[in-house]
Amino acid sequence: MKPTLFLLAAGMGSRYGGLKQLDPLGPSGETIMDYSIYDAIQAGFGKIVWVIRKDFEEQFRTQILAKYEGHVPCELCFQALDALPEGFSVPEGRVKPWGTNHAVLMGKDVIREPFCVINCDDFYGRDAFMQIGHWLAQLPEGSKNKYAMVGFRVSNTLSENGTVARGVCAYDAERHLTDVVERTEIMRVDGPVCYKDEVGQWQAIADETPVSMNMWGFTPDYFDYSERYFREFLSDPKNMQNLKAEFFIPLMVNKLITEGTATCEVLDTTSVWFGVTYAADRAATVARIQKLVDEGVYPSKLF
Repeated sequence: MKPTLFLLAAGMGSRYGGLKQLDPLGPSGETIMDYSIYDAIQAGFGKIVWVIRKDFEEQFRTQILAKYEGHVPCELCFQALDALPEGFSVPEGRVKPWGTNHAVLMGKDVIREPFCVINCDDFYGRDAFMQIGHWLAQLPEGSKNKYAMVGFRVSNTLSENGTVARGVCAYDAERHLTDVVERTEIMRVDGPVCYKDEVGQWQAIADETPVSMNMWGFTPDYFDYSERYFREFLSDPKNMQNLKAEFFIPLMVNKLITEGTATCEVLDTTSVWFGVTYAADRAATVARIQKLVDEGVYPSKLF
Protein backbone atom coordinates (compact mmCIF):
# COMPACT_ATOMS: atom_id res chain seq x y z
CA MET A 1 0.00 0.00 0.00
CA LYS A 2 1.37 3.39 -0.97
CA PRO A 3 1.88 5.82 1.92
CA THR A 4 -0.03 9.07 2.30
CA LEU A 5 1.45 12.55 2.66
CA PHE A 6 -0.30 14.57 5.39
CA LEU A 7 0.35 18.32 5.28
CA LEU A 8 -0.22 20.56 8.29
CA ALA A 9 -1.64 23.73 6.74
CA ALA A 10 -3.91 25.17 9.43
CA GLY A 11 -1.57 27.81 10.84
CA MET A 12 -0.62 31.34 9.92
CA GLY A 13 3.04 32.35 9.81
CA SER A 14 3.17 34.96 12.54
CA ARG A 15 6.87 35.78 12.12
CA TYR A 16 6.51 35.84 8.34
CA GLY A 17 3.50 38.15 8.35
CA GLY A 18 1.03 36.37 6.08
CA LEU A 19 -0.46 33.17 4.79
CA LYS A 20 2.84 31.81 3.54
CA GLN A 21 1.32 28.43 2.64
CA LEU A 22 -0.16 30.11 -0.47
CA ASP A 23 2.78 32.37 -1.33
CA PRO A 24 3.92 31.80 -4.96
CA LEU A 25 7.69 31.25 -4.90
CA GLY A 26 8.40 29.10 -7.97
CA PRO A 27 8.87 30.36 -11.56
CA SER A 28 5.28 29.41 -12.49
CA GLY A 29 3.72 30.51 -9.22
CA GLU A 30 4.41 27.31 -7.27
CA THR A 31 4.17 27.29 -3.49
CA ILE A 32 6.64 25.46 -1.28
CA MET A 33 4.05 22.75 -0.71
CA ASP A 34 3.84 22.18 -4.47
CA TYR A 35 7.49 21.12 -4.40
CA SER A 36 6.87 18.85 -1.40
CA ILE A 37 3.98 17.16 -3.20
CA TYR A 38 5.98 16.80 -6.41
CA ASP A 39 8.85 15.20 -4.47
CA ALA A 40 6.44 12.96 -2.56
CA ILE A 41 4.88 11.67 -5.79
CA GLN A 42 8.38 10.93 -7.11
CA ALA A 43 9.08 9.05 -3.86
CA GLY A 44 6.03 6.80 -4.28
CA PHE A 45 3.35 8.47 -2.14
CA GLY A 46 -0.15 7.69 -3.37
CA LYS A 47 -2.46 10.22 -1.69
CA ILE A 48 -2.27 13.76 -0.34
CA VAL A 49 -4.24 14.97 2.69
CA TRP A 50 -4.25 18.49 4.13
CA VAL A 51 -5.50 19.72 7.47
CA ILE A 52 -6.62 23.33 7.12
CA ARG A 53 -8.92 25.83 8.78
CA LYS A 54 -12.47 25.72 7.49
CA ASP A 55 -12.52 29.47 6.88
CA PHE A 56 -10.08 29.31 3.97
CA GLU A 57 -11.40 26.13 2.37
CA GLU A 58 -12.75 27.90 -0.72
CA GLN A 59 -9.51 29.77 -1.38
CA PHE A 60 -7.52 26.59 -0.78
CA ARG A 61 -9.63 24.52 -3.17
CA THR A 62 -9.35 27.18 -5.88
CA GLN A 63 -5.66 27.98 -5.56
CA ILE A 64 -4.26 24.63 -4.46
CA LEU A 65 -6.39 21.54 -4.98
CA ALA A 66 -7.44 22.34 -8.53
CA LYS A 67 -3.87 22.06 -9.83
CA TYR A 68 -3.50 18.43 -8.65
CA GLU A 69 -6.53 17.06 -10.48
CA GLY A 70 -5.43 14.08 -12.53
CA HIS A 71 -2.07 13.85 -10.74
CA VAL A 72 -2.83 12.38 -7.31
CA PRO A 73 -5.90 11.74 -5.10
CA CYS A 74 -6.45 14.55 -2.58
CA GLU A 75 -8.53 15.02 0.57
CA LEU A 76 -9.09 17.77 3.13
CA CYS A 77 -9.77 17.67 6.85
CA PHE A 78 -10.23 20.59 9.21
CA GLN A 79 -8.74 21.72 12.50
CA ALA A 80 -11.05 23.67 14.77
CA LEU A 81 -10.63 24.94 18.30
CA ASP A 82 -13.76 23.12 19.44
CA ALA A 83 -12.81 19.75 17.91
CA LEU A 84 -12.46 18.15 21.33
CA PRO A 85 -13.34 14.76 22.82
CA GLU A 86 -16.77 14.36 24.34
CA GLY A 87 -16.95 15.90 27.79
CA PHE A 88 -14.47 18.71 27.11
CA SER A 89 -15.09 22.29 26.03
CA VAL A 90 -12.92 25.22 24.98
CA PRO A 91 -11.78 27.24 28.02
CA GLU A 92 -13.09 30.79 28.14
CA GLY A 93 -10.61 33.11 26.45
CA ARG A 94 -8.82 30.38 24.49
CA VAL A 95 -8.12 31.43 20.87
CA LYS A 96 -4.87 29.59 20.13
CA PRO A 97 -5.10 26.25 18.26
CA TRP A 98 -4.33 23.12 20.25
CA GLY A 99 -1.07 22.33 18.45
CA THR A 100 0.45 20.06 15.83
CA ASN A 101 -0.63 16.72 17.28
CA HIS A 102 -4.20 17.97 17.56
CA ALA A 103 -3.94 18.82 13.84
CA VAL A 104 -2.68 15.29 13.15
CA LEU A 105 -5.70 13.86 14.99
CA MET A 106 -8.01 15.53 12.47
CA GLY A 107 -6.82 13.03 9.84
CA LYS A 108 -8.08 9.97 11.71
CA ASP A 109 -11.15 9.45 9.53
CA VAL A 110 -9.42 9.86 6.16
CA ILE A 111 -6.02 8.15 6.65
CA ARG A 112 -5.92 4.36 6.98
CA GLU A 113 -2.42 3.65 5.65
CA PRO A 114 1.14 4.53 6.74
CA PHE A 115 1.60 8.27 6.44
CA CYS A 116 4.16 11.04 6.60
CA VAL A 117 3.37 14.29 8.41
CA ILE A 118 5.06 17.52 7.26
CA ASN A 119 4.72 21.27 7.56
CA CYS A 120 3.45 22.79 4.35
CA ASP A 121 5.76 25.82 4.49
CA ASP A 122 9.13 24.01 4.74
CA PHE A 123 11.15 22.97 1.70
CA TYR A 124 12.35 19.50 2.69
CA GLY A 125 14.14 18.33 -0.44
CA ARG A 126 13.98 15.22 -2.62
CA ASP A 127 16.26 13.00 -0.54
CA ALA A 128 14.19 13.51 2.62
CA PHE A 129 11.04 12.29 0.85
CA MET A 130 12.90 9.35 -0.63
CA GLN A 131 14.12 8.32 2.83
CA ILE A 132 10.75 8.46 4.58
CA GLY A 133 8.82 7.17 1.54
CA HIS A 134 11.02 4.07 1.31
CA TRP A 135 10.80 3.47 5.06
CA LEU A 136 7.00 3.65 5.08
CA ALA A 137 6.61 1.52 1.95
CA GLN A 138 8.74 -1.27 3.45
CA LEU A 139 6.56 -1.64 6.56
CA PRO A 140 4.77 -5.01 6.76
CA GLU A 141 1.00 -4.75 6.41
CA GLY A 142 -0.65 -4.05 9.74
CA SER A 143 2.51 -2.68 11.36
CA LYS A 144 2.07 -0.93 14.70
CA ASN A 145 4.26 0.88 17.20
CA LYS A 146 7.15 1.46 14.78
CA TYR A 147 7.50 5.07 13.67
CA ALA A 148 10.21 7.20 12.11
CA MET A 149 11.33 10.77 11.74
CA VAL A 150 13.68 12.37 9.25
CA GLY A 151 16.57 13.82 11.21
CA PHE A 152 17.97 16.78 9.31
CA ARG A 153 21.56 17.76 10.05
CA VAL A 154 21.19 20.99 12.00
CA SER A 155 23.71 22.84 9.83
CA ASN A 156 21.41 22.19 6.86
CA THR A 157 18.43 23.88 8.53
CA LEU A 158 19.57 27.40 9.43
CA SER A 159 18.30 30.80 8.31
CA GLU A 160 20.61 33.68 7.45
CA ASN A 161 18.07 36.13 8.86
CA GLY A 162 17.70 35.05 12.47
CA THR A 163 17.32 32.15 14.85
CA VAL A 164 15.25 29.06 14.08
CA ALA A 165 13.35 26.66 16.34
CA ARG A 166 14.24 22.99 16.01
CA GLY A 167 13.71 19.80 17.96
CA VAL A 168 17.23 18.63 18.87
CA CYS A 169 17.28 14.82 18.84
CA ALA A 170 19.21 12.12 20.65
CA TYR A 171 19.18 8.45 19.61
CA ASP A 172 20.61 5.07 20.65
CA ALA A 173 22.91 2.63 18.85
CA GLU A 174 20.00 1.40 16.70
CA ARG A 175 19.15 4.98 15.70
CA HIS A 176 15.97 4.86 17.76
CA LEU A 177 14.98 8.26 19.09
CA THR A 178 15.54 8.59 22.83
CA ASP A 179 14.67 12.26 23.28
CA VAL A 180 13.71 15.37 21.34
CA VAL A 181 14.06 18.77 23.01
CA GLU A 182 12.57 21.86 21.41
CA ARG A 183 15.16 24.63 21.16
CA THR A 184 13.53 27.88 20.12
CA GLU A 185 16.71 29.80 19.26
CA ILE A 186 19.35 28.14 17.08
CA MET A 187 21.94 29.90 14.91
CA ARG A 188 25.66 30.07 14.21
CA VAL A 189 27.48 32.02 16.91
CA ASP A 190 31.10 32.86 16.08
CA GLY A 191 31.46 29.71 13.98
CA PRO A 192 29.69 26.75 15.59
CA VAL A 193 25.97 26.08 15.54
CA CYS A 194 24.53 26.92 18.96
CA TYR A 195 21.24 26.86 20.78
CA LYS A 196 20.22 29.12 23.64
CA ASP A 197 19.60 27.12 26.79
CA GLU A 198 17.11 27.65 29.62
CA VAL A 199 19.28 30.28 31.31
CA GLY A 200 20.03 32.22 28.13
CA GLN A 201 23.50 30.80 27.46
CA TRP A 202 24.60 29.67 23.99
CA GLN A 203 25.53 25.98 23.82
CA ALA A 204 27.47 24.62 20.84
CA ILE A 205 26.37 21.46 19.02
CA ALA A 206 27.91 19.53 16.13
CA ASP A 207 26.85 20.44 12.58
CA GLU A 208 25.65 16.84 12.07
CA THR A 209 23.33 16.85 15.10
CA PRO A 210 19.93 15.55 13.93
CA VAL A 211 17.00 17.88 14.41
CA SER A 212 13.30 17.46 13.81
CA MET A 213 11.74 19.49 11.02
CA ASN A 214 8.32 17.94 11.72
CA MET A 215 8.77 15.21 9.12
CA TRP A 216 7.35 12.13 10.81
CA GLY A 217 6.37 8.67 9.64
CA PHE A 218 3.45 6.99 11.42
CA THR A 219 1.00 4.12 11.06
CA PRO A 220 -2.72 4.56 11.81
CA ASP A 221 -2.44 3.20 15.37
CA TYR A 222 -0.79 6.54 16.17
CA PHE A 223 -4.23 8.17 15.97
CA ASP A 224 -5.58 5.95 18.75
CA TYR A 225 -2.66 6.76 21.06
CA SER A 226 -3.02 10.44 20.30
CA GLU A 227 -6.73 10.45 21.00
CA ARG A 228 -6.17 8.73 24.34
CA TYR A 229 -3.32 11.02 25.39
CA PHE A 230 -5.17 14.15 24.27
CA ARG A 231 -7.81 13.31 26.86
CA GLU A 232 -5.05 13.11 29.49
CA PHE A 233 -3.65 16.41 28.24
CA LEU A 234 -7.04 18.12 28.54
CA SER A 235 -7.68 16.55 31.93
CA ASP A 236 -4.58 18.23 33.36
CA PRO A 237 -5.79 21.48 34.97
CA LYS A 238 -2.59 23.34 34.11
CA ASN A 239 -3.13 22.70 30.39
CA MET A 240 -6.68 24.01 30.55
CA GLN A 241 -5.69 27.02 32.63
CA ASN A 242 -2.79 27.90 30.31
CA LEU A 243 -4.59 29.34 27.28
CA LYS A 244 -1.47 28.81 25.15
CA ALA A 245 -0.73 25.18 26.09
CA GLU A 246 -0.32 23.02 22.97
CA PHE A 247 -0.45 19.31 22.21
CA PHE A 248 2.70 18.94 20.09
CA ILE A 249 3.84 15.92 18.05
CA PRO A 250 7.15 15.60 20.00
CA LEU A 251 5.15 15.55 23.25
CA MET A 252 3.19 12.53 22.00
CA VAL A 253 6.22 10.76 20.53
CA ASN A 254 8.30 11.33 23.66
CA LYS A 255 5.54 9.76 25.78
CA LEU A 256 5.31 6.67 23.57
CA ILE A 257 9.05 6.03 23.41
CA THR A 258 9.63 6.79 27.11
CA GLU A 259 6.98 4.33 28.26
CA GLY A 260 8.21 1.71 25.79
CA THR A 261 5.02 1.59 23.73
CA ALA A 262 6.69 2.47 20.43
CA THR A 263 10.03 3.10 18.77
CA CYS A 264 10.88 5.96 16.43
CA GLU A 265 13.78 5.48 14.04
CA VAL A 266 15.85 8.56 13.17
CA LEU A 267 16.45 8.59 9.40
CA ASP A 268 19.41 10.55 8.05
CA THR A 269 19.10 12.84 5.04
CA THR A 270 21.48 14.93 2.99
CA SER A 271 18.65 17.33 2.06
CA VAL A 272 19.18 21.00 2.79
CA TRP A 273 16.12 22.68 4.27
CA PHE A 274 15.03 26.15 3.35
CA GLY A 275 11.88 28.13 3.86
CA VAL A 276 10.38 31.46 4.83
CA THR A 277 10.65 31.65 8.59
CA TYR A 278 11.14 35.41 8.18
CA ALA A 279 9.91 37.73 5.43
CA ALA A 280 13.56 38.45 4.60
CA ASP A 281 13.98 34.75 3.69
CA ARG A 282 11.65 35.07 0.71
CA ALA A 283 14.08 36.44 -1.89
CA ALA A 284 16.70 33.80 -1.09
CA THR A 285 14.09 31.03 -1.26
CA VAL A 286 12.89 32.20 -4.67
CA ALA A 287 16.50 32.24 -5.89
CA ARG A 288 17.25 28.77 -4.53
CA ILE A 289 14.16 27.29 -6.18
CA GLN A 290 15.09 28.94 -9.48
CA LYS A 291 18.59 27.47 -9.21
CA LEU A 292 17.13 23.97 -8.76
CA VAL A 293 14.93 24.54 -11.82
CA ASP A 294 17.95 25.75 -13.83
CA GLU A 295 19.86 22.63 -12.77
CA GLY A 296 17.03 20.40 -14.01
CA VAL A 297 16.00 19.07 -10.58
CA TYR A 298 12.48 20.43 -11.17
CA PRO A 299 10.59 21.44 -14.30
CA SER A 300 9.74 25.12 -14.65
CA LYS A 301 6.07 24.20 -14.18
CA LEU A 302 5.31 21.37 -11.76
CA PHE A 303 1.61 20.68 -12.41
